[in-house]
Amino acid sequence: MAMEVTQVLLNAQSIDGTVRKHAEDSLKQFQEQNLPGFLLSLSGELANDDKPIDSRKLAGLILKNALDAKEQHRKFELVQRWLSLDVNVKTQIKACLLKTLTSPVPDARSTASQVIAKIAGIELPQKQWPELIGSLLSNIHQLPAHVKQATLETLGYLCEEVSPDVVDQDHVNKILTAVVQGMNANEGNNDVRLAATRALYNALSFAQANFSNDMERDYIMRVVCEATQSTDLKIRQAAFECLVSISSTYYEKLAPYMQDIYSITAKAVREDEEPVALQAIEFWSSICDEEIDILEEYGGDFTGDSDIPCFYFIKQALPALVPMLLETLLKQEEDQDQDEGAWNIAMAGGTCLGLVARTVGDDIVPLVIPFIEENITKPDWRQREAATYAFGSILEGPSPDKLVHVVNVALTFMLNALTKDPNNHVKDTSAWTLGRIFEFLHGSTIDTPIITPANCQQIITVLLQSMKDAPNVAEKACGALYFLAQGYEDVGPSSPLTPFFQEIVQSLLTVTHREDAGESRLRTAAYETLNEVVRSSTDETAPMVLQLVPVIMMELHKTLEGQKLSSDEREKQSELQGLLCGCLQVIIQKLGSAEPTKYVFMQYADQIMGLFLRVFACRSATVHEEAMLAIGALAYATGPDFAKYMPEFYKYLEMGLQNFEEYQVCAVTVGVVGDICRALEEKILPYCDGIMTQLLKDLSSNQLHRSVKPPIFSCFGDIALAIGENFEKYLMYAMPMLQSAADLSAHTSGADDDMIEYTNSLRNGILEAYSGIFQGFKNSPKTQLLIPYAPHILQFLDSIYMEKDMDEVVMKTAIGLLGDLADTLGSNAGSLIQQSLSSKDFLNECLSSDDHMIKESAEWAKLAISKAISV
Repeated sequence: MAMEVTQVLLNAQSIDGTVRKHAEDSLKQFQEQNLPGFLLSLSGELANDDKPIDSRKLAGLILKNALDAKEQHRKFELVQRWLSLDVNVKTQIKACLLKTLTSPVPDARSTASQVIAKIAGIELPQKQWPELIGSLLSNIHQLPAHVKQATLETLGYLCEEVSPDVVDQDHVNKILTAVVQGMNANEGNNDVRLAATRALYNALSFAQANFSNDMERDYIMRVVCEATQSTDLKIRQAAFECLVSISSTYYEKLAPYMQDIYSITAKAVREDEEPVALQAIEFWSSICDEEIDILEEYGGDFTGDSDIPCFYFIKQALPALVPMLLETLLKQEEDQDQDEGAWNIAMAGGTCLGLVARTVGDDIVPLVIPFIEENITKPDWRQREAATYAFGSILEGPSPDKLVHVVNVALTFMLNALTKDPNNHVKDTSAWTLGRIFEFLHGSTIDTPIITPANCQQIITVLLQSMKDAPNVAEKACGALYFLAQGYEDVGPSSPLTPFFQEIVQSLLTVTHREDAGESRLRTAAYETLNEVVRSSTDETAPMVLQLVPVIMMELHKTLEGQKLSSDEREKQSELQGLLCGCLQVIIQKLGSAEPTKYVFMQYADQIMGLFLRVFACRSATVHEEAMLAIGALAYATGPDFAKYMPEFYKYLEMGLQNFEEYQVCAVTVGVVGDICRALEEKILPYCDGIMTQLLKDLSSNQLHRSVKPPIFSCFGDIALAIGENFEKYLMYAMPMLQSAADLSAHTSGADDDMIEYTNSLRNGILEAYSGIFQGFKNSPKTQLLIPYAPHILQFLDSIYMEKDMDEVVMKTAIGLLGDLADTLGSNAGSLIQQSLSSKDFLNECLSSDDHMIKESAEWAKLAISKAISV
């Protein structure tokens, strides 16, 4: 069955396109015509030490891709395909792979390790290949070091692929023993030690029982800490990565080791090479994350500290930890601000300092202020920049009262630095820090205003001036202006920004036209800031916002003037169209929210819609999304008049609903269908068959991302509300879908937080659909059509009440639906509601809720139910 594939695999990597294409086609053909033979040939190639390494590596890669894929539905197909292969074929393939682990060629071993783990990921949950772990463990005692190294690597990958409940504790113990022994300092071979340390990283999630046993935990921790002192850089780095993982997985077990960990991390941060130092800082960032989560979950004001699982490691380490982090801030790199993905010790230290501030609040301020005072005026730019960065990093966490007096002094410093400092880094960080000041210490919730009539003019002048600076500084200045505007969002009829509005808008538009606006995300930042300035503007500046409409329309029009574009230019063009559509969306929402401006704005509606339709005709997913959102805003503003755009727009709406691949586009389109339903009401009827057909298709597709399903259900409700009893013909399709989804989402036992959150959004979608349908049929002679569905709905409400994991949103929708049921069905629902298990308890619980929205819905429901029962 197997076939000679060496030459084809080499040709598939040829520089000559024709040769390469021919080889790829033959491989594809072989795979389609004879899959077992194909996989056997590949595994034979990988296992044969006489073959060239390039063909062996590609053989292994193709094998791996035959077992796994990124998309869930494709992965499921590949898993089923492997499971249905002939047992003998699979046994031969697995034998080849295990044999390859003993190969002297490192790349071949490593590839085989990954493929073995992929197969284990498929077979172990099915109780197949039970002998695998045993045979790997017996390899550990083999003499050649490279076999030991490959086996440890395989065990590591295996732990990554398989979930802990699939491997029994006896095997877990043996794997951990092998791994920890391989990490031991007396293991002479560094390759083995590195493979073992990396394997431990993946095996940590299996070690729950072992970490609960003091002796075993002490041993594991000792070996990890020793490995951080290895002479080999990669081993030190991998060992610190283990510590980072332990800090989040086993936070509550760390107390006895913290003193030692502090010493080794501090030494690494000060003396070791960057990759190791970064992980050492990451350990403390990770501890902060844990403590922030715990303190948030338990609220600030708990009595009896004993019952809260926070050990306050950061608080205890503060006096030593903060000076260590402040030192790192002086290790900047020359050009870090120009490089998008830059990450270095100074940045990691500043990030960690920010997390420490969020963890301990006010306590950090006195530890950092002396450093700032000492360095902010130094001649060396590194010291000025570090002082500024330190200040910006501690603004989130401490109470505003603790910071206000310092900020007032600092503000003058930052504004001066932005205009006068000769160094780009210092300016960049000063602008970033101003943004942080405005983000956390400016707004309607702050008692002592930082920005006053006395300094507002100077702040704006400096920021607008800085928008002409180098792109990285200008981008941060836009960001600062963004938060400045945001802080004035709810100030009432008059905003301190009003006198500067025209000048601000003009400066931002000028930035978008800079030659270098493509660098440092500058153009994007300028448009985002423009949007925020418009969003937070008041009626006083509405005429100026109106003047902006033709300006932005003209910009959008320019992007449509078709010259033949390269794919790179097309991507830039579609990004720009996205920004402009986003800007128009904000303007439409602003002007559409008040009658006088809405009336004037409507003169542009036809032209704007025309532009959006032309954007769609360019066919690019990113644009679809922004243009779609803008059309949703336009529909909301134009109301029933939007009907005139439907004949031309409908095909794009349908395309959006069919876009499974880019599920965000699909989700946005579903939302817009809801907007259009609210705008058009019964005028949407002619399009409903097409829309409902597509939505039902989306729901039954296993390719569509699960996050789009809840909004589709809500959309059923929007449609029913819009077309009322005309929804009758869709009941036989929509109701069974809703019922089966309801059954699935009723019970969440043993689910993780993500799953519970998703389940709640699914429940909410289902409840909104039912609500819309019941409200839509109210007062119609056809309400009796809904009676057969009521028992199932009440049962659904009972079961989610019993599960006790509803969030507030679901609670409000659920109690609302109970009211809708009574309101629409009247006496037909009365007796059913009286018989239902938990309606009464649920209603009482909602009536006594602290959330006034839930309380309000419950009071309405109570009224509707008492009417239904008294009939």
